[in-house]
Amino acid sequence: MRKIKQSIICFIILFLGLSSLPPTTYAAGVSAHSAILIEQKSGRVLYEKNADEISRIASITKIMTAILAIESGKIDQTTTVSSRAVGVEGSSIYLIEGEKIKLKDLVYGLMMRSGNDAAVAIAEMVGGSEEGFVYLMNQKANEIGMTNTTFQNPHGLDNHENHRSTAYDMAILMRYAMNNKTFREISGTKVYRTAHPEEKWDRVWKNKNKLLTSLYAYCTGGKTGYTKLAKRTLVTTATKNGMDLIAVTINAPSDWNDHISMYEEAFDNYKMTSLAPKGELKGIEDSFYKKKLEIKRDVIYPLTKDEQETIKLKTILIKPQKEWKEGKPVPSVVGELQVTQDGESIGNIPIYFHNEQKKEEGFFTKVKNLFFVYPGAR
Repeated sequence: MRKIKQSIICFIILFLGLSSLPPTTYAAGVSAHSAILIEQKSGRVLYEKNADEISRIASITKIMTAILAIESGKIDQTTTVSSRAVGVEGSSIYLIEGEKIKLKDLVYGLMMRSGNDAAVAIAEMVGGSEEGFVYLMNQKANEIGMTNTTFQNPHGLDNHENHRSTAYDMAILMRYAMNNKTFREISGTKVYRTAHPEEKWDRVWKNKNKLLTSLYAYCTGGKTGYTKLAKRTLVTTATKNGMDLIAVTINAPSDWNDHISMYEEAFDNYKMTSLAPKGELKGIEDSFYKKKLEIKRDVIYPLTKDEQETIKLKTILIKPQKEWKEGKPVPSVVGELQVTQDGESIGNIPIYFHNEQKKEEGFFTKVKNLFFVYPGAR
């Protein structure tokens, strides 16, 4: 059994997630110095330009601030706004020192109006201090694979030389954040209303993301950014015909048009293609495995029409062991479904055995989570 476990661990370590094929070279007119377009489910890179160049990122930093606030479990709790939060420079939701406000309202103000005061108030509530929160930001960045990112503040102001990231890393972050329902709701909100602590009228915030509010019907959310040194930065999401896309631009004079151009090219040229359905694996001839194998998710990948013609699937299984046939437990994962396009690997999908005996379940429950991990191979 030890050898069986070692064999399974070996192919798990090979990263059994969908990888991306070389990105296309369309959108040559993108104005951004750095840009990337990825598909949400697979993480496939559909377009990139200087995507690994480390740059200042301005307020798209706040995507990390928002998701940490949401994941803190304090979203419905109330905090008292400090003088430090009120005194921060730049864009603001005009918080009042000493006012009590829910974390949820702060996150809406952060994402929709890019409030730097909201960012510091969130940091102090969630991290105990701005410095403590920055530690959490970098910890999360490391966890999700943002290898070229260093956060120094929760808002993106140019007050730290080493507060930097890349278009690719920011796409990884947005892909991670968009898996959270609350984040998706906040990111996609056009107008938000909340009570003002000292006035009879409410605070009403309109989202600064013009793609969402007026320019692009398929936009589902995002975050704007600008500082004098970083220039215009933008992260947005869009959905059409079952395809969910994420676009990132850094230092982009014409960022709205850049995002629309990238989206339209992808929607025109790619289709979400079902490569293998979730459920029982068909075509298995081995008598031990026949009608006992399954994959636990639909295998769907963005492909061009030409690419669809060159997809091949291959089933690789561990040879049934003598002790299995004698009634000893069979491992949960017994092989992989290899997916290639024109000879290039785009995925290795774990194959599960219908095992009524659960003695091995603890071990395999731990390792199965290594499949389809973030940030999606490139």
